[in-house]
Amino acid sequence: MFGIVRPCRHRLGENLKTQWMAHLCGLCLALRGDHGQFARVVTNYDGLLISVLTEAQAAPGTEWRRTAGPCPLRGMRSASVAQGEGARLAAAVSLVLASAKMRDHMADGDGLLARRPVALAARRVATNWSRAGARTGSAVGFDTAVLVDAVDRQVGIETLAGPGTPLLTVTEPTESATAAAFAHTAVLAGRPGNAAPLAEAGRLFGRLAHLLDAVEDRAADAAAGAWNPLTATGASLAEARRLADDALHGMRLALRDVEFTDAKLAHVLLVHELRNSVDRAFGTASCSHATEHGTAHATSYGNPYAPSGPGGPPPPPEPPRRDRRGLLAGCAVWVGLACTCQMCCGEYHDPWSGEQKPGFCQRCDCSDGCDGCCDCCDGCDCCCDGCGCDCSC
Repeated sequence: MFGIVRPCRHRLGENLKTQWMAHLCGLCLALRGDHGQFARVVTNYDGLLISVLTEAQAAPGTEWRRTAGPCPLRGMRSASVAQGEGARLAAAVSLVLASAKMRDHMADGDGLLARRPVALAARRVATNWSRAGARTGSAVGFDTAVLVDAVDRQVGIETLAGPGTPLLTVTEPTESATAAAFAHTAVLAGRPGNAAPLAEAGRLFGRLAHLLDAVEDRAADAAAGAWNPLTATGASLAEARRLADDALHGMRLALRDVEFTDAKLAHVLLVHELRNSVDRAFGTASCSHATEHGTAHATSYGNPYAPSGPGGPPPPPEPPRRDRRGLLAGCAVWVGLACTCQMCCGEYHDPWSGEQKPGFCQRCDCSDGCDGCCDCCDGCDCCCDGCGCDCSC
């Protein structure tokens, strides 16, 4: 479950949270329906943006939803989920890019992939995902070759990059790939006039994805001796932040030129939540939804047994930790959880430590109070539930 846009359910509000989950489940089910259970492990937050954009442009009355049967991740409840070409395009893009990501890890010799038997198995999986993504992409009129070409060019650019190489030279392949995917949503929705502004929005989204990934991985890459765009080019964090802020502004301008049928969810994710992702990556985010009056975020994730005041009761003893599983046993349990998507929603027990954890889509990424309403300081158009903002975005 990877992606830079990770919205907080408190901030989305009930209606938009339901819509967001419909697209997340729709992507997961599209992967399973076309490519089997194991393909569901490539379900990701950024991939579902393709499905969101397609539905946001669709003509009223278009059948973009269906009722899915009971699922353990929804407490064995049925739900309305996204369907159709938007979800399938999202699945195709997710498969091809996950394949590329796996190949990148193999090239770097990361972790278990440094071992030849594991690398051979991973290479076979990556090849199958790439072919599966190409088949699904072809079925919806999208040539995934543009994604593969971008990955191939990325390798060459990184090999030649050095001190003084502009960061935008390094991010260009990613920008081209996301621009093509965003633009094709206009074709699927029957809005060809939206292709150009969506391509621009996609290009800038790709730039942000590459920059934020570089910023978040900078320390880990340095420790591991892995290649990182910032380290290789000598670019500073200030330069990366300037480019990220420029991309955010450009995306807002590009999205204004898109003709949407219902822009609420797309706007919240690609304007407000994306800005929160930038703040998080650069360490400028904070959260205050822990209490009614905005207690620091650390409070909500600190010791749950902490006394409420000077005269509070002493904390009860913490429950004993379960014995840790070994590496292989933990990996086997992880595969089972991933193949059934139990790690996505609801709660699950960590495959190694046994600790109970919230699923990925239950974890908050909240940096502006999680009050379910948008921050209108940079302009919006009544984009949130219960929010009276009308700032003419």
